[in-house]
Amino acid sequence: MSLPKDLLYTEEHEWVKADDGSYIIGITDFAQDQLGDIVFVELPEVGDTVTKGDSIGSIESVKTVSDFYAPVTGKVVAVNETLEDEPELINSNPYDTGWILKLTEVEEADVTALLSSDDYEKGLD
Repeated sequence: MSLPKDLLYTEEHEWVKADDGSYIIGITDFAQDQLGDIVFVELPEVGDTVTKGDSIGSIESVKTVSDFYAPVTGKVVAVNETLEDEPELINSNPYDTGWILKLTEVEEADVTALLSSDDYEKGLD
């Protein structure tokens, strides 16, 4: 299982990456593996304000449909529109081309509450 050390994680299997004043968000390799082949992604709208812990979309696979939760509070400034036609990018590259959304105006307390890769990995055992 791939687990980049430079990302932060949630117990719900989302990852967060600081990116020059904004934060890129996706689901972990573990999560995509558990879901199986992803066939559809419901994305939030650009301009939406999302609240940590709230469902902000869904990911549909051949096995199930799973809600996607906001790991931090912030404003959606971009979504990965490529996922509309190629949702399988989450399976093939969850930490790069399979990113889901980008937030700004993120509450710093939410970021500091996220898990390091080591702490996230311990929770998988």
